[in-house]
Amino acid sequence: MPNIAILGTQWGDESKGKMTDFLAEKVDVVARYQGGDNAGHTIVVGQEKFILHLIPSGILYPNTINVIGNGVVVNLETLFTEINHLRERGVEVGENLKISSRAHLILPYHKLMESWNDLGSGVNLGTTARGIGPTYSDKMNRYSGVRVSDLLEFDLFRKKIDFNLKTKDYALSQVSQIDKNALLEQYHGYSKLLEPHVIETPDFMHRALKAEKQILFEGAQGAMLDIDFGTYPYVTSSNTTVGAICTGLGVGVKAIDEVLGVTKAYVTRVGAGPFPTEMPTEIDEEIRDIGKEYGATTGRPRRCGWLDLVALRYSARINGLTGIVLSKVDVLDHLDEIKICTGYQYNGKELEGFPTSLSTLEACSPIYETLPGWKTPTTEIRQVKDLPEDLNDYCDFIAQYLEVPISIVSVGPERDQTLVLDETFI
Repeated sequence: MPNIAILGTQWGDESKGKMTDFLAEKVDVVARYQGGDNAGHTIVVGQEKFILHLIPSGILYPNTINVIGNGVVVNLETLFTEINHLRERGVEVGENLKISSRAHLILPYHKLMESWNDLGSGVNLGTTARGIGPTYSDKMNRYSGVRVSDLLEFDLFRKKIDFNLKTKDYALSQVSQIDKNALLEQYHGYSKLLEPHVIETPDFMHRALKAEKQILFEGAQGAMLDIDFGTYPYVTSSNTTVGAICTGLGVGVKAIDEVLGVTKAYVTRVGAGPFPTEMPTEIDEEIRDIGKEYGATTGRPRRCGWLDLVALRYSARINGLTGIVLSKVDVLDHLDEIKICTGYQYNGKELEGFPTSLSTLEACSPIYETLPGWKTPTTEIRQVKDLPEDLNDYCDFIAQYLEVPISIVSVGPERDQTLVLDETFI
């Protein structure tokens, strides 16, 4: 099995957690490389559901090592809550969890800053209010970023907290409400709990590669939320595309053999931002209800749209996709006809690519192809040969447009509801 990058190709929520879990049984390492606890990766095992915000999705396999890389921002309260919940449900979390010494910490004032930014800017970006953006800002600012390694040198951590609480109070009066002594006491306790898990990620990843260990690189959010390539400013604060693997884990590009893009058979996004193929209200609500389209992290309803191949082709190109997972096809089982967007029209002309300008994107009209629905329940299908012909035609249409093969089709949330068309990936 090759080393595979698994990433979202749309605006997140594409079932990346399920696919990472599905493939993790056969690998040695699952490594998360960006984002924070704004992620919500849902895994269904029999009658049990696990929602992971920070810990990599390979944690349910005791022989798989799970790495939180330096590109991730870590909320320690979330981390240890998640660890405790997993242990209570019989999941081993010990030496199988590794955390980069270079990862930056989300601290209590970062959440306050995010709330203040949303209010002060007058722009509702639809953030999860987890303090992700301010933490990445502090990282780039260099003076105020706090890393895991700082916490393990507690006097250094104390000095950084002193500095940050003083300097941030100029912009945010609520910071003065933070009890510094209580914060220091809490994080001193965290430092003792964290220390056994801390590693130098580049060294660990290099040893794993040299030993020819099988690695899954797990991304969070989706390519259209990338800070550089997404629908800015309605994006997340990290790079969600394939290049973040190298910077978020300390590995070279040759470490990545295959790039598997997880794509819903339709498309969703949470919060504000342009959404060219958004469905009419009646169909939108129907798909949301069937697909249970509510955020795993925030609980917010997701906006639903027809599959957008213009955005998906853009995503495929910037990520160098070698295969696609088409997820949640069962949500469309009941439809007589299914629309697919194959182009954008702007001022009477068809655009050649995906536009940078949000005003252009908001003014675009989608150009649709209409395909027949398969009108067959798919959730009980377990063999590729049993997939309906019209669903195969739907997959072929997508693959030909993108020039990327459909490698896996998912017909439900459980592990056994996964049909592998390309054995390369298992």
